[in-house]
Amino acid sequence: MRIVCAGDSLTRGVSFERGRLRILRDNYPRLLQEALDQRSDSVEVMNRGVFNDNSDLLLERLDKDVLSLHPDVVLIEIGGNDCNFRWDEVAKRPDADHEPYVPLPRYIDNITTLVENIRSAGATPVVMTLVPLQPVRYYKHLAATFGTEIAHWIALCGGIEYWHRSYDDALRKRLFQLGVNPIDVRKPFEQLASGDDFISLDGIHLTADGYRWLTQVVLAGLSVRFEQVTLSAHV
Repeated sequence: MRIVCAGDSLTRGVSFERGRLRILRDNYPRLLQEALDQRSDSVEVMNRGVFNDNSDLLLERLDKDVLSLHPDVVLIEIGGNDCNFRWDEVAKRPDADHEPYVPLPRYIDNITTLVENIRSAGATPVVMTLVPLQPVRYYKHLAATFGTEIAHWIALCGGIEYWHRSYDDALRKRLFQLGVNPIDVRKPFEQLASGDDFISLDGIHLTADGYRWLTQVVLAGLSVRFEQVTLSAHV
């Protein structure tokens, strides 16, 4: 079985440490491969995560970067950048209207097309829900980067966490309509007492411990879906 992990910086393995972004060697696809290698050699995991990716960009590169690898399973993690905003523009015009990078209706249309194209290629789409952000850390990071002027606009729009959750809710609804059972990473994460230890100081990216936790959630989600993974996980 070949699993191709397609997504944004959380698939790529980006973390925020000592005031800068860096790519961790132990991203979740790599850790997933290592976990499976300890039990079986029948599953191959490939990482096709791209920093700053969104559903528009993933759809554009799907054939070349993902489907050309002839996967059996495509594991999609996408949406955090879709619902994000151009904060430099918000800082310049905090009283104006601003749209996210990918408006919600187009995001849902993109998810639909991704699922349909993956199925048409003979692979099984598996979609992760959105990993939650840590709003206090995220707001502080934005203010330090773009200035405190953005706080007014964030308050008027209900907060980026509101937007983030609205995308997650809409994603779940569309996946249900498409007959795709998602791997829920959001709700288990929100229930963690130590969840803040898993999110970097920028409020978005994961720490090394966060990626290890994400790997276990994904492994458990795949194990209930595919016999090869289930057998591997219990040898």
